[in-house]
Amino acid sequence: MTFFGATAFQLVLLRRMADFQPDLADEARRRLGASLADQREANKRWQAMVRSPRSRGALARYRSVLGPPESAERRTIGDLECEALLWPVPLWPDLRFEVLAAPDGAVWNEWLVRAPGAHGPVLESAADLLPWSATVDEVARAFAPVRPMEGTAPTRWRLAFDAPGGPCVAEFTYGLLQRVSDPAGQGPSLGSGTASPA
Repeated sequence: MTFFGATAFQLVLLRRMADFQPDLADEARRRLGASLADQREANKRWQAMVRSPRSRGALARYRSVLGPPESAERRTIGDLECEALLWPVPLWPDLRFEVLAAPDGAVWNEWLVRAPGAHGPVLESAADLLPWSATVDEVARAFAPVRPMEGTAPTRWRLAFDAPGGPCVAEFTYGLLQRVSDPAGQGPSLGSGTASPA
């Protein structure tokens, strides 16, 4: 890869998702026409950009890598105002990569969300929670009330909730569902079937 753009960025997302869903991530990498070496190189270059002392900040980095956002709007969260910027991600046509930025440009959150107007999955039980089928917000709404839990890495989120059949913990990478397990996070994945496109 001679430049860092949307394809390389998607490879970075897949690298983290492969920790949970290696087969899905490998298939998606091949759909992008990228080799494992391409993915390693993309991740290396992304990490170098993140850690560079000359970095202009996370928001500027996303703009330089992904181009102008598809949409940007002011949003109020509690007493705080921020800007919500959305970029398309071709691997998941019904999703967008969302960045929430403070007025000073600091990035508060960065993850995948359902695209405006796109229909999300019908979530009624843990059996509906297939890998890559739902976002954090969708699971939180479907199984409210949920209890946010600390993730195992900066790009990961966990939600604990009660579903028909018993308590569950859903794990997400970049906001996209990866697996569902027992409350200790050690049981078999409940949503381990083949995912429909998110």
